[in-house]
Amino acid sequence: MRLLIPILLPFILVLGGDAGGGSRRVLIGNDTRIVATPVPLDPDHPKRGRAGGLIYLGGWVLQGKAPGFGGISGMAMDRDALMLISDAGGFMRLTVDSQGAIRGARFGDFRGGPGTGARRRDRDSESIAIDSASGRIWVGFERFNAIARYAPGFAAMEALAFPAAMKAWPGNGGPEAMVRLSDGRFLVFSEAAGQRGQNDALLFDRDPTDPAAKSVVFRYRPPAGYRITEAKSLPDGRLILLHRRLSFPEYFSAKVAILDPAEIKEGAIAQGKEIASLVRPMAVDNMEAMAVTQENRRTIIWIGSDDNFGGTFQRTLLMKFALSPGF
Repeated sequence: MRLLIPILLPFILVLGGDAGGGSRRVLIGNDTRIVATPVPLDPDHPKRGRAGGLIYLGGWVLQGKAPGFGGISGMAMDRDALMLISDAGGFMRLTVDSQGAIRGARFGDFRGGPGTGARRRDRDSESIAIDSASGRIWVGFERFNAIARYAPGFAAMEALAFPAAMKAWPGNGGPEAMVRLSDGRFLVFSEAAGQRGQNDALLFDRDPTDPAAKSVVFRYRPPAGYRITEAKSLPDGRLILLHRRLSFPEYFSAKVAILDPAEIKEGAIAQGKEIASLVRPMAVDNMEAMAVTQENRRTIIWIGSDDNFGGTFQRTLLMKFALSPGF
């Protein structure tokens, strides 16, 4: 495991405005740079401003050489910041001001988790949930099918669990998405599509790292051909879910859906209502991360992509949308 020294960046990325071109170079330490290049939602139609029920506020292609940059697999709001986790057990915390501008960043590694941490796959973190009141963080790990709870800011690992109900999930198929509901219950989704294209999913009655936690099993039916990669709660209590597909010649595409949590019951098959689709030539990649916040009474949806640490054909996208009224 690489040890990453926390670094503060005095930089500003204003999402929105100039979405047509240009870049901002940001110095990290003495010799490392991040380049943020604005991207339009649809380069073939630069004035396009929405995808279904999502209104595009701006987005960037992020490039960086900082240790721990890239591989984004999960995202959540951490009070005044976007907390992004990588599939190598690291995090990137981007401070966001009240106007939605990114004002600073910090990098680090998880302190503890499944395995020894000597190998990247020991820390294959795929999902994250944060309690806004306490700042505690929960992370779901593939391969080990484990969930860890951390102190605020990943200062220390407080608990680690290997829920029995997740034991049979494929090593590369879960827990891909995790949501902490307002009443303290947790939802965890496996990425692997099983019977009839449905995903195994669990509803925990409390913190899943609590030895007394109990869970019920249900199934989730994603859009045909897609896999769930992220889920978050909206301010009104509904769930918003992110899905991605890799196909040829289409390459990556993504779909966003909204689910009424009332559909989630033991043995039920829950299915969301699709509200947006991102397909080429629109800006889209290996979409795996999503966070929800509010600005000026608008619900803001952030979506990020996993570049698999500099894959030749993949990018780190960070895109910002507003949920359209009526959706």
